[in-house]
Amino acid sequence: MTFWLPKEFKRRARSQWKKFRTDVLRSSSGFSRPDLVHLFRRVGVTLGDTLLVHSSFDKFAGFLGKPSEIISALLEALGPMGTLLMPTLPFTGTAVEYVKKGIVFDVKKTPSQMGFLTEIFRRSPGVIRSVHPTHPVAACGLLATEILREHSMAGTPCGRKTPYGRLLDHGGKILFLGTDIRVMTFFHTVEEILESQIPFSPFTKETFVVKSRDENGDLVITQTRLFEQYYSRRRNLEKLVPVLKRQHWWRESDLCNLKAILLNASDVLEATSILAKQRIYCYEQ
Repeated sequence: MTFWLPKEFKRRARSQWKKFRTDVLRSSSGFSRPDLVHLFRRVGVTLGDTLLVHSSFDKFAGFLGKPSEIISALLEALGPMGTLLMPTLPFTGTAVEYVKKGIVFDVKKTPSQMGFLTEIFRRSPGVIRSVHPTHPVAACGLLATEILREHSMAGTPCGRKTPYGRLLDHGGKILFLGTDIRVMTFFHTVEEILESQIPFSPFTKETFVVKSRDENGDLVITQTRLFEQYYSRRRNLEKLVPVLKRQHWWRESDLCNLKAILLNASDVLEATSILAKQRIYCYEQ
């Protein structure tokens, strides 16, 4: 038992253990940028794809390059006709809790809370970010401007007329790197599309009026329903996994300690529809 040890000692011990583990991984089974590109190819990323990426940088412990090279590997896999997107939400917890703090989102200055790689991507040359107070998306590539447009005007943060919903218009794919389906923001799009088929609404009855600042510093007003906290805490996307695998819509591959999972956005919608017809919903009651 270590509860009596000083906090600073425990913090240093964790840091040293993490460094030791990283050094071991790199020396025994380190991987490079070309290895990453091959991983993306194996799992099903192709040239010209529109790709939304969720990531956990901790799982890249064996990577031999810089964090920016992970992003450049993704861009290489997509090619000049592809589009790379990452969620850059400015909060952790629930959207309702965040909005009640009265914070004004700034598209240029507000950092992403969705992990280290998303913040590196947000700050990268050529990357633009949608103006939305709770669920902004960073993107670069051929369709970036088209996909991010008018996000602030949407009636829900991730609905059909948002960057998440527009994945369906462009054959979009969702890539999980070192994380899993539980973090899939696109599911909020599915919630809006299938809202009338669910015996309860996963959205708030209240419409929130929230402020943002765009790239020119101008104030933008968004009127949006948010996600009902009761159902947000009970959402269980792992219910989709058996359907996705049974339909052969689940693609997975590994590299060192890094797992990659690839899904088509349209397949996620269809899998959820299949369950809804059986009165199975992705929430724990």
